[in-house]
Amino acid sequence: MKIRPNILTIAGFDPSSGAGFTADIKTFEALKCYGLAVSMANTIQNDIEFKACHWTDVEVIKNQIEILFDRFDINFVKIGIVQNWKVLNEIIDLLLKKNAKIKIVLDPILKSSSDFNFCNSNVSSSAPDFNRDCIENQFDEVLNKIYLLTPNYQEIEKLYPDKTIEETIKFISAKTNVFLKGGHRKEAVGKDELFTKNGGYFVLNPKGQKNSEKHGSGCVLSSAITAYLALGFPLLKACYRGKRYTEKVLSSNTSLLGYHRI
Repeated sequence: MKIRPNILTIAGFDPSSGAGFTADIKTFEALKCYGLAVSMANTIQNDIEFKACHWTDVEVIKNQIEILFDRFDINFVKIGIVQNWKVLNEIIDLLLKKNAKIKIVLDPILKSSSDFNFCNSNVSSSAPDFNRDCIENQFDEVLNKIYLLTPNYQEIEKLYPDKTIEETIKFISAKTNVFLKGGHRKEAVGKDELFTKNGGYFVLNPKGQKNSEKHGSGCVLSSAITAYLALGFPLLKACYRGKRYTEKVLSSNTSLLGYHRI
């Protein structure tokens, strides 16, 4: 029997399992990978309503990461919601300490599909808020350490508010690969774009007309891409296959919660 690659997801817990690390785990399992999970936050939400986000203490997160790496070989990590870029840098530094060659896919979730704004959910004297972090150097440091960033159009506009989308893409892709999700485009909805660190540019157009909106579709897409990378596919092919898998989830039914194949 072929041994499945391990993938670690560091993300939030969504009780409806449409998004967050439970959605990631379902995606990994369906694509014949083994999913490990660390909880970044415990959320109060379902597929249509988001009420609260309770962040996990960073030391607990680090301890969970430590014990998993003590036991398992982990070469790929997918990261979802984070409290702020400072915490994210600490987590990434630990991951790189455990495996210097690890490939990290970051899905920079700034707002839930039900419009809960994570940027304003963590303002305190001890934790800088997301907006302030976004305009400082901490996110630049993150970009230098990860393999792939997977923002949607709403997210990429907020990452560097003083830049245009084109300027932001050029700036980020000089540091890491960027997969720009097209689900929130005003035109050509569903057209995704891949900008590689070496200057490559690729368009991935949608296929089929039966897709319906799904809670957590961005989580599924980024985790599917991570799974295909873990299975040995090169970046472009992993993105293409990840997009096609996500479309199958989107077309699996007409509710807001998609089904994963087994």
